[in-house]
Amino acid sequence: MFVKSIMIPSYKCIVASTGDVLKQVVDSLESNDIEAMPVVDGSIFKGMISKQVIYKAFFLSEMKKQTFLENKTAGDVMTNSDLFIDEEAVFEKTLTAFKGFPILSVVNENSQFLGIVTRFDVLEQFESAFGVKKPGIRIAFTSEESAGRLSRLADIIKHYHGNVISVTTFDETDKLARRIVLKIEKNDNVDRLSNKLEKAGFRVLDIKEI
Repeated sequence: MFVKSIMIPSYKCIVASTGDVLKQVVDSLESNDIEAMPVVDGSIFKGMISKQVIYKAFFLSEMKKQTFLENKTAGDVMTNSDLFIDEEAVFEKTLTAFKGFPILSVVNENSQFLGIVTRFDVLEQFESAFGVKKPGIRIAFTSEESAGRLSRLADIIKHYHGNVISVTTFDETDKLARRIVLKIEKNDNVDRLSNKLEKAGFRVLDIKEI
């Protein structure tokens, strides 16, 4: 899945311009009940602004609150001009890119602002990948790294009529074994499926109904 498939398009986004005075920015953040928003000039992404960024800049300014809010602009205090991701990036890359903000801007190769990805939407995609919202049986096991292992796993699941909700693999261990978490719909073949996995060389670590 690519970032562009889960992003909120620009025409639905709340943004600030570099020339917006901070009072206007704060009012927009408050009225829309959001913590942060992109700063965009025309269609070009410039940076990020948030309540935290504004509060920090005010603290360092030694100005009176009203004077600060009415005379400083978003362009004066915005940060993270590099806080964006390409629309063609896979959505997994968003996890390490938020840098303390609840949103991440999506831009093209010309720095044109295309929309945002929210941390909430990304987490929902990972919940979907793990089948979190659908009840079933979770089987955790390891498999040696060798050709044909996933094909063998698929044959076993098919033989015992397992209806797969999700399957996820994790990083390799120092013994060249990959951890796998399989979630299937509950049925009467779970014990036989588990035993077959063991006989086929998969090491079952845990079975849990969730």
